[in-house]
Amino acid sequence: MAGTLRIRRSRGALSGSLLVLLGIWGALIPFVGPYFSYAYTPDRVWTPTSGRMWLEVLPGVVTLAGGLVVVLSRFRPAAVMGAWVAALAGAWFAVGHLVARFWAGLPAAGTPVGGAARSVLEQIGFFTGLGVVITFVAALALGRFTMVAVDDAAAGRAAPSAAASSAASAAAERAVGGPARTRIGGTARVKLIPAFRGRSRTADVAEGDPVTGSASAEEASAR
Repeated sequence: MAGTLRIRRSRGALSGSLLVLLGIWGALIPFVGPYFSYAYTPDRVWTPTSGRMWLEVLPGVVTLAGGLVVVLSRFRPAAVMGAWVAALAGAWFAVGHLVARFWAGLPAAGTPVGGAARSVLEQIGFFTGLGVVITFVAALALGRFTMVAVDDAAAGRAAPSAAASSAASAAAERAVGGPARTRIGGTARVKLIPAFRGRSRTADVAEGDPVTGSASAEEASAR
């Protein structure tokens, strides 16, 4: 179970990157939109108002933060929390300006600049459409994070078994004292064991080696 709490960063790389970009768009478009006549009143660049701060900058920053958590986190609950935060920010983008019309304590966002077609595009790009897209991407990320993949489950089962086998091997080595270890002066030293020992000449003669054995027999008869 503990192994399934860990996820690969690639699981939320695409959705998290999209959330980061959408958050940057939502927070900056009210300040840079007037450069190309795409704005809400007041249509002046880099002019902060309370309506822009509450209805655009705040949810944009929250979406950006949630997207960064989705991209960077390898802990499943943290990534799920980041996706939920981004989804709530997207919902505020979509309905916040509508709530501001009927809630006296919340500043209004202003009015779109331009004709009917441009006003529709501004409404979509600033609030409604942007909020729907953010919520959709965050929902996709939630679906990926709440589903345990086969490789995640396999990794979760493999980690405890590998740790148990390592512990068993270490215990067995301690029990037998190690295959080639000795202690000198309280410090573990490695005793070198020769892998090959040369055969003696007498053994070659006794076993009748075809080369060295026959030569040695001839030398002995000559003497």
